[in-house]
Amino acid sequence: MNGNAVVLNLPNVSLLHLCCEPEEQCSRNGPPQKARNVLFLLHAPEPDKGESRGLMSFTARQSRVFVVTWITYAGYYLCRKNLSIVLPALHGVSGSGTLELANIVFGYSLLYAIGQFVFGFLSDYAGAKKIVGSGLVLVIISNLLMSAHGSMTWLLIFACLNGIGQATGWSGLVKIMAGWFRGENRGVIMAWWGTNYVFGGFLATAFATWAITQKSLLPDPGWRRGFLFPALILLVITALFFRFVQDMPQQANPAEADRSLQPVPKRVDRPEWSDLYALLRTPSLWMIGLSYFFLEMCRYALMFWLPLYLVSHLKYSLETSGYVSSLYELVGIVGAVLAGYISDHFNQSRRAPVSAVMLAGLGIILFLQPALSRWGLVGAATGIALAGILSYGPDTLLSGAAAQDIGEVRAAATASGLIDGVGHMGALLSPYIVVFISRQYGWDALFMVLAAAAVIAGAILLPIWNLRPADRCLADSQNNAVCQSALS
Repeated sequence: MNGNAVVLNLPNVSLLHLCCEPEEQCSRNGPPQKARNVLFLLHAPEPDKGESRGLMSFTARQSRVFVVTWITYAGYYLCRKNLSIVLPALHGVSGSGTLELANIVFGYSLLYAIGQFVFGFLSDYAGAKKIVGSGLVLVIISNLLMSAHGSMTWLLIFACLNGIGQATGWSGLVKIMAGWFRGENRGVIMAWWGTNYVFGGFLATAFATWAITQKSLLPDPGWRRGFLFPALILLVITALFFRFVQDMPQQANPAEADRSLQPVPKRVDRPEWSDLYALLRTPSLWMIGLSYFFLEMCRYALMFWLPLYLVSHLKYSLETSGYVSSLYELVGIVGAVLAGYISDHFNQSRRAPVSAVMLAGLGIILFLQPALSRWGLVGAATGIALAGILSYGPDTLLSGAAAQDIGEVRAAATASGLIDGVGHMGALLSPYIVVFISRQYGWDALFMVLAAAAVIAGAILLPIWNLRPADRCLADSQNNAVCQSALS
């Protein structure tokens, strides 16, 4: 390839090329582009028999939307995951015990879960950019307010506001991605895009740990820096989102709509109530949502409570616990990308088999976690990292690609909101499950309960083992595939 290129290689897979090439090189997939334009390629492994080689070329605007929306959702996590690091710092301060801290997590999760059901449909109906932008502003304000008030009551109120703002993010951004990118390589595209909250969670944990423990920059606020610093960074990200992201290619540049890789139907901006009714009558949506319920119960228990587990049970310092627990997200990136590639290129875009197998593996790792922790810091870190791989793989598939498969472009946000809403009912229960089991029976017993939940999540997907997106069914009717779109 001529021109300046940055290439990331994994074995047998050329994953990502970002290149600024001469005009004649960038014109291979359409009209000539100016030299400054960016060609964004995802090069997939050899396809299954009968399929074309998976080569995707993105226009400059598609690349920009991908990058900015990726950064935007990672930014949401800066003001979400910081709570898990602030919680151990608050433990025992101003009379705050584990139950009071659980109430804060519950309040956040309750408003987040309710918001998923509401904002998914609103993103489809009113426009995703408006909903996401409003949510970003609310998240910034709530985190700034949490940095200014230390009482448990005010923290609970502002955490609830934060939950409302956070609920606008996933379904709205999934809607935007569905409008800009085609469906046949959805698993790969959303696997890479879904690393936003995996890597974002890692960065948020590491950044909040640094913000709280460092003493050189604004030493007086103490734990309040864990809310203040992330909010300031999210403010910059919000400005980028408003400047560079549009709901659909036609809104960015009508001339580019013809070259968009996602064929956009005429009726896409305003879904009808019949679309919502069709989604509610789709059994696969509820099976995915129920599986996601148990998965999110596990993920949120680990995401919010691993630092406290490492501090109170394994007796590591807050700094060590914060960085070790961040491995859950950092290594989870591998699982997110791996699941997408396996799903699209070795499983005919079937999401259930990959998710079910990884969830079974997650159950095994959680069952073994108490034994691994007895090997010291290395053993505990190994278990946390493996749990990240095996939970974020199915998480990105079920909440991203599978939701887009079912809802298609015009109802992608509604489908994503419904799945995410059902799933976060599990997140809603997780703080009380963590507190009750760890108090009554110990932390080791808690991991047994989470292991059982992971296995149940995988088993729920078995009846929809052969579900595939509608576009893949139309292209290839073999293997007893069952089309999964609710709106076709």
